[in-house]
Amino acid sequence: MSTLFVTATGTEIGKTLVAAALCHELRAAGRRVRALKPVLSGYDPATLADSDPGVLLASLGKPVTEEAVAAITPWRFAAPLSPDMAAAREGRRLDLADILAYCRAAEGDPLLIEGIGGAMVPLDERHTVLDWIAELGAPALVVAGSYLGTISHTLTTLAAMRGRGVPIAGLVISESPESPVPLAETAETINRHAGPLPTVLLPRLPAGPAPWRAAPPLAPTLGLFDV
Repeated sequence: MSTLFVTATGTEIGKTLVAAALCHELRAAGRRVRALKPVLSGYDPATLADSDPGVLLASLGKPVTEEAVAAITPWRFAAPLSPDMAAAREGRRLDLADILAYCRAAEGDPLLIEGIGGAMVPLDERHTVLDWIAELGAPALVVAGSYLGTISHTLTTLAAMRGRGVPIAGLVISESPESPVPLAETAETINRHAGPLPTVLLPRLPAGPAPWRAAPPLAPTLGLFDV
């Protein structure tokens, strides 16, 4: 596997944390790794370090500058909305063909691509993030929360992705601020209905800078990149 697409069941679930943890883990193992966050809404240049591309750059050991952010996140929009709506606020629109060409030009060994929002978030008038993943042809790592309702959201996401022939590389259950049951129970129920998947339970990490450094091993459990 040379390219992995990190997606989720919704927004603010933990995609960036998981992608950053994987970058940090691979670098610690002496592996080369690159990461992209091609599309971002809610972008504020004043909080560069806290932005999703800023976090990814830090996990790669690279300086967080406007130029570096632009290189891994060429489509940035100010409004914290779905990409199609955020782009429309600025008189712009996304073109899936352009996004695919950008991702394919960066493919290497290994490459992490972080999506935006959940797998069914609209990119333009006709396409969603799922269309992006399916057209790219890369396996997807699904990040889910542990809040009440996550089982339905996760099973729906997995079913939609499988219906499009997207290979599922694994599932990360990221602990939500409020979890009604232990992570293991949520994972067992999801796997019972969706079929066994490589699954990692990601408890809430200590607050502070670079929480991804404290994440448990992800790549070996998920069988990613032969680590």
